[in-house]
Amino acid sequence: MSQLAARHRLVPRLGRFAWLMALYSENHARITRLFPVRDLMPGRWVSDVGDGLPLVVDVMGQHPYTSEMRLSYAIPDPVTGEPDPSAYLRLYHDARQLEATHCYVGRRWQDVIGLNPTPQRLLGHRMRMNTFLGKWLQYLAERGHGEASLRFEGAIPATEREIDVENA
Repeated sequence: MSQLAARHRLVPRLGRFAWLMALYSENHARITRLFPVRDLMPGRWVSDVGDGLPLVVDVMGQHPYTSEMRLSYAIPDPVTGEPDPSAYLRLYHDARQLEATHCYVGRRWQDVIGLNPTPQRLLGHRMRMNTFLGKWLQYLAERGHGEASLRFEGAIPATEREIDVENA
């Protein structure tokens, strides 16, 4: 029994923050296998693999060390008109991290975690968002989305250009 306890203590524990950083790293690897994000000029890109669900990749901004973008389908939520699902992403090129800053999957963040979430609740929400993002990116790769299916559509419509943090 003491050997089992001793062996259990030798296994390092991964805290929630470390787990979140690992998710960011995995998601960076997934998106860079899909698209050459750093090389995409700002604007609307569409990846269509013929399955009836074209993926909209809005590159909101390119900066020396980061890219800001939104992934969504061209399917509006019938109540809000927002693309559903959608995820606002920040890609850190130097740190090789991809963070989902906001997601819209049928509900806004305020409805999910409240207006004044505790740090633990906020961290849990970030973990769920980035887990969702990882699964979505894996699904997109399995469906055949990638650089070959990506085409430039033009500028992002003015009504969708800014990230609306209050409603995202």
